[in-house]
Amino acid sequence: MTDPDPQPLAVAPDRPGRLVYLGTPDVAVPPLGALHAAGLDIALVVTRPDKRRGRGAALLPSPVKVAAAELGIEVDHDLERVATVGADLAVVVAYGRIIPRSVLEQIAMVNLHFSLLPRWRGAAPVERALLAGDTHTGVCLMEVAEGLDTGGIYGQVETEIAADDTLLSLRGRLVVMGCDLLVSRLTTSLGRPTPQGGEITHADKIDASEYEIDWTRPAVELDRLVRLGGARTSWRGKRLKIWSARPVDEQDLALRSHGGTVYPPAGSVTAAPGGVDGPGLLVQAGNGRVELVEVQPEGRARQFIKDWCNGARPVVGDRFGA
Repeated sequence: MTDPDPQPLAVAPDRPGRLVYLGTPDVAVPPLGALHAAGLDIALVVTRPDKRRGRGAALLPSPVKVAAAELGIEVDHDLERVATVGADLAVVVAYGRIIPRSVLEQIAMVNLHFSLLPRWRGAAPVERALLAGDTHTGVCLMEVAEGLDTGGIYGQVETEIAADDTLLSLRGRLVVMGCDLLVSRLTTSLGRPTPQGGEITHADKIDASEYEIDWTRPAVELDRLVRLGGARTSWRGKRLKIWSARPVDEQDLALRSHGGTVYPPAGSVTAAPGGVDGPGLLVQAGNGRVELVEVQPEGRARQFIKDWCNGARPVVGDRFGA
């Protein structure tokens, strides 16, 4: 039952004096380190409970827990403790849980979110921006309010998404930008948040099935999926990961044909989507062709396409994903 007269949410101070930090995965480690290096008083780190990982199913701490221990900061898994250590602001970076109103009434929180809100609210903003073919993205420092990434914006920085950006390169750049934004605002003036404005889109977590390559999709979309990392298909009944590929530039390919290897022009070979359509290795997509660069056969290490071809010996007309 909804409380007819709820308590107001706590208001963030312009210059916080004592912090609590909430975060869990690798991406949340650099901001914690940046706050500590800037001399900010971090009373407590709250992270998700240890999880069983790996073949031996060992119980392992989160990356943030490990980093906090190395910095000599107290760590807890109990979210309710954030309001018990005398802090006047909590900083949230990829904590992995929606903060309940009861906690927000006790302590103000800011969140470092890796998108230009309200575009890509949710768990996978960097992945969704890359898959959607966005040309720009960024980082927002926002107030934590009820709901999913709905709070006002204290500040943001923007970056272009390059044609060759991978998830790792883009996320790495955003983390560095986010650290600078976070430290700058908390050591000068946080100010007052500005309400979000614009079209809302949601960044649902990437499902494992989305990494399966659908060769009927356009080459440019397959390129984005590969740059996400972990894209997979099958070859002669076995799994094959595609770690690097690029849409075919037909004009560039024609020029390379004069270097010794003859690449057939688009349309010269009739191939179904996923079909081998030339040496090197060219694969037919739903619209255009993809040139594979680095792959990983099932149970083996990553290798460049030339080395894979020496063993697999694909010929024109063979198909991936069949």
